Amino acid sequence: MARTDVVIVGAGPTGLMLAGELRLAGVEVVVLEALERPTGQSRAPGVYAATLAAWHQRGLLELFGDRLRPAAAGHFALLAGGLDLRPLDTDRPAALIGQAEVEQVLAEWAAGLGAWIRRGHRVVGITRAPGGVRALVAGPAGTYQLDADYLVGCDGGRSTVRRAADFAFPGTPATTEVLLADVRGVPASQLLTLPRAPFPFVRNERGWVGLTLLDADTTRVFVCDFARVPAPGGAAPAFEEIRDGAARVAGLDLSGGVPIWVSRFGNATRQATESVRGRVVLAGDAAHVHPPFGGQGLGLGIADAVNLGWKLAATVRGRAPAGLLDTYHAERYPAVAAVLRLTQAQDVLMSGGPAVDALREVLTRVFAEPDANRLMAAEVTGLGLRYDLGDDHPLVGRRLPDRALRTADGALTSTSRLLHPARGVLLDLSADPDSHLDAATGLDPDFGADLAVGFSPSRLGAGWAGRVDTVVARLTEAADGARSGDELARLAAVLVRPDGQVAWVARRGDPPDGAGLRTALTRWFGAADADAVDAVDAVDAVPPPAAIIPEPEGARTAPATLDPAVP
Repeated sequence: MARTDVVIVGAGPTGLMLAGELRLAGVEVVVLEALERPTGQSRAPGVYAATLAAWHQRGLLELFGDRLRPAAAGHFALLAGGLDLRPLDTDRPAALIGQAEVEQVLAEWAAGLGAWIRRGHRVVGITRAPGGVRALVAGPAGTYQLDADYLVGCDGGRSTVRRAADFAFPGTPATTEVLLADVRGVPASQLLTLPRAPFPFVRNERGWVGLTLLDADTTRVFVCDFARVPAPGGAAPAFEEIRDGAARVAGLDLSGGVPIWVSRFGNATRQATESVRGRVVLAGDAAHVHPPFGGQGLGLGIADAVNLGWKLAATVRGRAPAGLLDTYHAERYPAVAAVLRLTQAQDVLMSGGPAVDALREVLTRVFAEPDANRLMAAEVTGLGLRYDLGDDHPLVGRRLPDRALRTADGALTSTSRLLHPARGVLLDLSADPDSHLDAATGLDPDFGADLAVGFSPSRLGAGWAGRVDTVVARLTEAADGARSGDELARLAAVLVRPDGQVAWVARRGDPPDGAGLRTALTRWFGAADADAVDAVDAVDAVPPPAAIIPEPEGARTAPATLDPAVP
């Protein structure tokens, strides 16, 4: 009987991202994809800041290269004026890239790390197996069985895995539908008939039409006719339906265009009540579906994969603390539910009627205000995400911001680069940020000084060296220039999970919190390494804050992976 650590069903962006995450942790992975080859179709035309940040933390931006076309505008229900993404704390607020290109890059990355991607292999059943789960697979050479410790369904909104494992999937059915087509050769004179604010879009009593320019000669056309009843089954519409709808709703003449791809989507909204059932896990559209207003679907799947990957890997390898895998549902369910509410709100705002007209007018004025724009931009791009980890510090539960660093040996790096291996990071920033730098090295002569007498984050972090990288560093001058508004510059130490979320912080000037750091390390990474217990226990020797002697003024103190045999 063939066996692997994890079977992933579905080779879309979610499944491929998860495969790479698991391989970075040394877990054997087989990806089963029903289609014999990629379709080349791209439902998602771009990604937002949170997805770009996740890719940056894995070194993937270099692999994407110039396929990522920078953008700085977003929208909420295509309200006039759109959303200005430039005020966000990122150099990469958005990028245009087709889903097909995303899948190509992620497939090459995951395969390069040792993941096996089997195309034309369709899962037709799931059963329990000794110590795990068994997939019944129909492949090109016949039917076979593949056992694994866990099986993850990343197979889309009509997920076979979700149905086979009997996950409840409550929500609301589709009441409207949108037709779309990628059309080549539409005359520019026709494209200019729709007002741009900032995207080509018109909405009236008959419906709405929107355009997205995919390349110099290809336009994606969206058509919603308010009088249209959703078609059962989800079969692709005829191009004539889209052409006629665009003319009827907006007077847009597509008769000279050539359709490359046609599809439809509805406004159904559903979310699985569980993310994990026994040895079966759901991620991406298999776990949640929603109308794609705002373009957040692909990003949700990537966020699922990055949150799940390191937790599942630790569980498979037997190094996970109790309940770690349960936190996947505890964190992602409310985060996804919040996005589903955003898409439902946009669905209402895209519908017809004078009440909706008035609401759109009011919200257009609201989002023109800088604070409101910034808030909604953070929500739409995913940068507003914060998991509730039980600490009220504004950074805890959020993604570690991308900042330039200089390490104790003088090397230049960044917070994102430290996360390339997908391990935990304990960042010791306790050196005095205002101290004199040595002219030769560019470093503080006492770089890496303890937070307080008797306690060093670096020394304590050594107890988890097998799972957490401890790095002594300081923000570079480029980052220091924003110190007054940068929360990271106010910290002496930061513990970061492999998914880039901040798990614990120590503020400059606060009493040493060795016990808090040890609790956080144990919570997310398990017990300290057996050969480092003495270093961890030394934290108990730290004197209480009142007994700490003040400093004198001026002083500073991937294994190879074998493809399981296929009968």
